[in-house]
Amino acid sequence: MIIGKIDEDEPTIRFSLNLNCTNCGKKVPGGMLTSEKYYGTYAFMLEIDDFKKNYLCGTCRDKIRTNKN
Repeated sequence: MIIGKIDEDEPTIRFSLNLNCTNCGKKVPGGMLTSEKYYGTYAFMLEIDDFKKNYLCGTCRDKIRTNKN
């Protein structure tokens, strides 16, 4: 998954997050990609914290999506 905006020909950084589903608690892989200049900034940290608080695994996301229809 890409975090932030990556411009054309901009160097990128791959990193991993320890992610757990906020609904069921299942551990999920957290491979991420972002630009070098965005990595480590205050806005980056805020986006990562928000992402971790609202992350749903594929199973929980699909359950919510199918129940709405």
